[in-house]
Amino acid sequence: MFLRFSEKDIKLCFNITEDDRVLLSSFSNVEKEFAEERVSDDVCSAVAIHIAGENLDDHHGAKHTGTSCEKTLKYVKHSFYKNNYGNKLEIELKNEKIRVILNYQFFDDISTIKVWTDIINVSQDVVGLEYVSSFALTGLCNNDDAKTANEKLEVYIPHNSWVRELNWKKYTLSELGFENVSSFSTKRISISNTGSWSSKEYLPMGVITNTFENSTIMWQIENNGSWQWEIGDIKDLMYLRLSGPTEAENHWYKELKPNENFTSVPVAISIGKSFDDALAEMTEYRRRIVRKNKSDECLPVIFNDYMNCLWAEPTTEKEIPVIDCAAELGAEYYCMDAGWYADGTWWETVGEWQPCEWRFKNGIKEVFDYIRQKGMIPGIWLEIEVMGINCPILDQFSDDCFFMRHGKRVIDHGRYQLDFRNEKVRAFANSVIDRVVSEYGVGYIKMDYNIDAGIGTEINADSFGDGLLEHNRAYLNWIESIMDKYPELIIENCSSGGMRIDYAMLSKHSIQSVTDQESCVNMIPIAAAATTAALPEQAAIWSYPMANETLNLTTVNMVNSMLSRMHLSGEITKLSAEQKQIVSSGVKKYKEIRKYISQITPFYPLGLPEYNGKWQCVGYKSEEKMFLVVWRMNSEQDEILIPINLDKANIVFGLGNVGMLDISNSGLSVEIKEKFNAVIIEADLGGGNS
Repeated sequence: MFLRFSEKDIKLCFNITEDDRVLLSSFSNVEKEFAEERVSDDVCSAVAIHIAGENLDDHHGAKHTGTSCEKTLKYVKHSFYKNNYGNKLEIELKNEKIRVILNYQFFDDISTIKVWTDIINVSQDVVGLEYVSSFALTGLCNNDDAKTANEKLEVYIPHNSWVRELNWKKYTLSELGFENVSSFSTKRISISNTGSWSSKEYLPMGVITNTFENSTIMWQIENNGSWQWEIGDIKDLMYLRLSGPTEAENHWYKELKPNENFTSVPVAISIGKSFDDALAEMTEYRRRIVRKNKSDECLPVIFNDYMNCLWAEPTTEKEIPVIDCAAELGAEYYCMDAGWYADGTWWETVGEWQPCEWRFKNGIKEVFDYIRQKGMIPGIWLEIEVMGINCPILDQFSDDCFFMRHGKRVIDHGRYQLDFRNEKVRAFANSVIDRVVSEYGVGYIKMDYNIDAGIGTEINADSFGDGLLEHNRAYLNWIESIMDKYPELIIENCSSGGMRIDYAMLSKHSIQSVTDQESCVNMIPIAAAATTAALPEQAAIWSYPMANETLNLTTVNMVNSMLSRMHLSGEITKLSAEQKQIVSSGVKKYKEIRKYISQITPFYPLGLPEYNGKWQCVGYKSEEKMFLVVWRMNSEQDEILIPINLDKANIVFGLGNVGMLDISNSGLSVEIKEKFNAVIIEADLGGGNS
């Protein structure tokens, strides 16, 4: 029996075999696959589960593929019904130990599906889980064998690092170690993240393009901690597995007592003909799942006093002139960053969240009141998930309030990790939020997180990774409770910049701090790639003009942030009149175009940004408008041809007579006369896409 389901370009087919196994036979945008489903391949199970003490099939101890558990799971029933998002498919499987629900959430008119797995222990014994897939697909090459995959599949891996975020690289399978010499190997491409920074080495994303079929699959794993995905081969077929934490990679192991259940980390998978097509579908999906905040539509200009500005050394005397200048330049929110609580170094003393008296002789509220007098809404920096090793109130908290391993509190970079499963921790965090909102009158919180707490905690956990995952989920529940209580409050997700760019966090938060990069030139590829991982209306990009920089670089500073969430900072009190004019005109233009930002879809007419690229370009389309952001970096050429067809286009932001546009049958030729400069180009689409 075959079960077939579709939404827009997603075509999903399951084969229920004669012995009641459920195989995922097809997941594609290619119509012909529906007529070519595999019937006999027993490796195409719709789920992969490793249970402690059970046989791992055919030397796959290091690969998350077939096990005896999957072969004993039998089809019970399925349901297909409509909910608030779209159609929902649930398939129930069962054996003598566990009942499994495979969840496939479709979304109306989007080629994106959200998938996760529920497991319930139906036995009278403890069931130990070592691995649970959220999504399992075997057969990435339209049913051709693994030997031809080298010629067909390209894999995009998004490398990520502090101040070097969003570094996408494209690979052939051969470049990643697969060769066409056998139908079976022990090799796999395994990408994972372990710890409380979900994107410290890689974004929790990936892409596979089948070049012969013009088919692209993009995925994101929605967890704010550990996760894993892998591509490998099994019995002549290439497979893809997506999951949250695992035992092999992330020290995760979960025991289910009788009648207990576990829900895997959700993942989202988009399908399109190209990277840009799949990204467009993922972008629309992200807009469907994010928590709504009124700031998502108005996108206020935010000034933050940290980056290339006060550097975590605020005082009333330092703040006042910066506040004056920020208001003059057009900022609408003003956020006081770190250091406001610190008598000395601001790093190891975090955690009490009381203002330092000598910094604010008439009280910190004087500064926030002054911000409001200048027509801006005040904000404040917090790092609520940690306590510094020199925090004055440490003795008020017992060991069970913190991450513990081997009987010791976990310390990273001078801070302890608080455990948000603990009621006392949540109550304390609530009291801090209540105070800064009610006493200080803040309407914005930059919620930072500057440590990686590692593999997890042993307190009340079956494994270190189990403790981490439960804490991750408890923190998400807590942050949502704060937003329920203060619906007008804007909360920015920051983790040393972009060390926690994931849609577990971003589905809750309005804004994502993308990077801590201090150079506007090094910012360019990060800004250009930001909307691969976060919505344009969520991606906060710094604009921090410096007094000693050229006018070109002041322009670059503004351009970097003008099609996302503008975060102003820098040496604004020291700028020349010409520099201030560039900044204020950039803010003014941003306020004109920001109404489109929550509607635009990113695309890359010159390919994905490269850190050493000579030119960078990202485009954005809505029904009415197209914007192109073009940066000339260290290119010896004054012109670049962008292969895009337009009837008319104009440079709407750039320094003076920066260059020219020329439209021809070949595309749009953009001239930028000097290195390290940038322009924003606008075109009307007349209600349709070009």
